[in-house]
Amino acid sequence: MASVVFLILRRMRGPLLLLSTVYAIATLGLTLIPGVDDEGNTWHMSFFHAFYFVSFMGTTIGFGEIPHPFTEAQRMWALVFMYITVATWIYTLGALISLLSNDTLKRALTEYRFRFQVRMIREPFFLICGYGETGSKLVRSLRNRLLQATVIDILPDRLDALMMEDDPLFIPGLAGDAGAPENLVMAGLTHPMCQCIVAITNDNAVNLHIAITAKVLNPNVRVICRADSSDVEANMASFGTDYIIDPFDNFAKNLSLATYAPHQLLLVNWFRQPRGEPLTNVTEVPHGLWIICGFGRFGKAIYRELTRLEIPARVIEPNAKTPGLPANTVIGPGTEAHTLNAANIAQAVGIIAGSNNDSNNLSIIVTARQLNPKLFVIARQTSQTNDELFAASEADIMMQPSDVIASKIRTLLTNPLVDDFLSLARARSDDWARTLTDRLRSISPEVLPRTWPVTINETDAAAVQMALAEGRSVTIGDLTRSHIDRNEKLPLIVLLYSDETGTFCMPDEDTALSPGDQLLFAGTEESHRRLKWNLMNETALHYIMTGDTLPQTLLGRWLKASAG
Repeated sequence: MASVVFLILRRMRGPLLLLSTVYAIATLGLTLIPGVDDEGNTWHMSFFHAFYFVSFMGTTIGFGEIPHPFTEAQRMWALVFMYITVATWIYTLGALISLLSNDTLKRALTEYRFRFQVRMIREPFFLICGYGETGSKLVRSLRNRLLQATVIDILPDRLDALMMEDDPLFIPGLAGDAGAPENLVMAGLTHPMCQCIVAITNDNAVNLHIAITAKVLNPNVRVICRADSSDVEANMASFGTDYIIDPFDNFAKNLSLATYAPHQLLLVNWFRQPRGEPLTNVTEVPHGLWIICGFGRFGKAIYRELTRLEIPARVIEPNAKTPGLPANTVIGPGTEAHTLNAANIAQAVGIIAGSNNDSNNLSIIVTARQLNPKLFVIARQTSQTNDELFAASEADIMMQPSDVIASKIRTLLTNPLVDDFLSLARARSDDWARTLTDRLRSISPEVLPRTWPVTINETDAAAVQMALAEGRSVTIGDLTRSHIDRNEKLPLIVLLYSDETGTFCMPDEDTALSPGDQLLFAGTEESHRRLKWNLMNETALHYIMTGDTLPQTLLGRWLKASAG
């Protein structure tokens, strides 16, 4: 605010001094020029009356001559300064209008308003750096869950779109360089309620600088970064960046997962999709020759994974000087039939349209299907504006970097235990994953059951905490019983259990709980309500553990104590 006031005073100093000088001279003159009262006596106007008259004269209100009719000399003085004050006001107002349209002042006012909005946040929030396709999807997901965030983006137009979002939860946004430390501090990096900073700009260097700044200024905050190069990833990891996400590497690993463990991939897709989305079916990826069109970061990641799995692949690349090209690479655009035929398209089982140009990728799909209609098609989409075109292409799998990043970060921010569960689940077999997907469908056939974390503490599980403090043993199996009929199991699954010794996937029901343990559940809304009753109500927990019902009245407790 000090900079705003300083800027206003600096720009308005001349006009205000001129206006003050004109008013002072006009007021002084009226006090010195003698007048005549109603009885013909000479009188002099007081400074108060003079300033009062000049004030309404200068603003052209015109209340009349006070307190007595003016003499000719007074009227001449008033006449001269009537025009001078009006001209001075016109000049001053012009300077004020020019100041209000000044970009520097607008910037200062915007920053002051943004600082105030961030300072007034009283709940945990996330700092999002970058409001492109990925950032907008991520913020939309946070808003749907009523989670607070602040946003920095270098393009003002993107922030205008953020402000125009019709949503009751207001998200403060600042147009500026997210790599500048002062902007990060302004957006809440050092705020005590800041939980995580997410660097998802389209510039690796900026993301790296954000990560470094965050770890220096606030070592306790979690840092999630997007990275598109192995060198940047290594640099980020060297100083403790919590999560580094490469969309191309993530997609390539998921694609390789689909070739040998499709139900594992199905679990990943289910738990990373937005809440309420319909459950998808398993994707069967064929085995055989694959053709990769484009050998940029995406194509290299795919080729690396296919080679690791010993799946044959041919690369089509228009630039013969691209580093690391395989020996059997076909040089060409991939949009022409002769290039695809040179890569043996007739014998291929699938094609990956992976260039960084959407038009070329669509052309590759059309041409390839004309040559081999049975191809399994994977298409890379770089721009969200082409959604309808790629939907019409009927590609079997769509790869949109913003979707890959947003889905991963959404899980990390809203329910990090889900990410831990998915990491542990990959160590299990595909048959195990198939069994789990069947159980999830049996609980909720259309959409993924609700997932929620529970910590054994006073906030999430007061009754359990009390029972443990009294020396009683509470197991995971106890919590999954119905407090209406303890022989009935709630329709939920315990996906994860974490204690001081480690994190375990699908724990046994006889696992004993301790204060501070964390659990991840998946179940219906009804099971969520019943489980909360078990966790928080002492009577319900006592019943499901022992089969006895505690009396609820003083008389009942007295009678039970007497009987005991």
